[in-house]
Amino acid sequence: MTPETYFTRREGGEYAYTIEASKLKFGVGAIHEVGADAKALGMTRVALFTDQRVAKLEHVAHAARSLKGAGLGVEIYDSVEVEPTDRSFMAGAAFARDGKFDGFVSVGGGSVMDTAKAANLYASYPADLLTYVNKPVGEAQPVPGPLMPHIACPTTFGTASECTGMAIFDMLEMEMKTGIAHRELRPSLGILDPTALTTLPAPVVAANAFDVFSHAIESLTARPYTARPAPDAPAARPLLQGANPYSDMACSEAIRLIGANIEHALNAPDDISAREPLMFAGMLAGIGFGNSGCHVPHAMSYAVAGLVRDYRPEGWPDDHAMVPHGISVILNAPAVFRLIGPAAAARHLQAAQAMGADIRNIPEERAGEALAEQVIRLMRVTGMPNGLSEVGYSDADIEALTDRTLPQKRLLDIAPRDISRSDLQQLFKDSMRYW
Repeated sequence: MTPETYFTRREGGEYAYTIEASKLKFGVGAIHEVGADAKALGMTRVALFTDQRVAKLEHVAHAARSLKGAGLGVEIYDSVEVEPTDRSFMAGAAFARDGKFDGFVSVGGGSVMDTAKAANLYASYPADLLTYVNKPVGEAQPVPGPLMPHIACPTTFGTASECTGMAIFDMLEMEMKTGIAHRELRPSLGILDPTALTTLPAPVVAANAFDVFSHAIESLTARPYTARPAPDAPAARPLLQGANPYSDMACSEAIRLIGANIEHALNAPDDISAREPLMFAGMLAGIGFGNSGCHVPHAMSYAVAGLVRDYRPEGWPDDHAMVPHGISVILNAPAVFRLIGPAAAARHLQAAQAMGADIRNIPEERAGEALAEQVIRLMRVTGMPNGLSEVGYSDADIEALTDRTLPQKRLLDIAPRDISRSDLQQLFKDSMRYW
């Protein structure tokens, strides 16, 4: 399937796509320039968001020193929750509102960057939490206008939150993840300094890598942008548009880079050159899916993370149960690829090839299986759990998991084929164990 046929225009269908991304700076030592960058954006009083573990690392010290060296006032907020919740989002917003800041710097993983985005939003345009949250959970009202400048400095490479207009969190009462999606949430600048990755434990690196894989593969296999109806006005064009030629290029390269570098990066934790390609791959995938969108594995992951009971993964804080995002996504992915493979066969084969598979003799009807086999092989090599059963789920949980996935309509609708309730039930069943 060539790009020309995959993006065939349809009567009354979409005819254009947009390419949007944050301004990005990439390089070893780039964190030391955050003060000059913040000053150039007009910041004078900065809220520096991080979490309690990252706050103890040199990356935060370097950022704070650079900001103060530029003559800026800095107040550190280190109460971000890993895998943030509605409660922690609003606590961060209260800090931002009370502090009367004129700019934000986030130093940490996706949880930190997403919390800073939400704090910026609700401090700039105060409202009830659900006002801006995606439907059907929230009202999905558009962000009223520009936010205060925000520089996002990732210390992981999986979420690519520095590239996207999304902020994801747990709704505690509903036991599910949801989020806010709007282009105004994109940071003003992302500073990607690979030195931050040398402090990551191997399980965290593996989970980050699988998050990048999922972003890139889901973006590549998403429904084409031309499958959507044309908007009534250009401003109504959605943030996440479906697969498009620009995202295809970024995501294909991201898949290749992860596949080629992950094992060496796990075995050489102090080697920046081993982990630098991983951060670059995460950035590429972030730009890609930030314009196209993810689909079924991510939709399912929100239920897997939201209903966790007692799983405490190695390498993360153990003060509460969690299924880290990269793990919650990849545990569903092989089952999904097997199901939807026929709907975008050539693209599943393209992803398998980018992971190193020889696809010359693989028929299109086995495209999803071929990709699933590649993912499972890498799951085993990197020590990922063997399906949902190893993070505490069983067949008795399938109905609850399905119920909490169905509201993720924004994600399910981007899949290359329609996904029914019975499809989700079977996918969760098939995701319980792989080997």
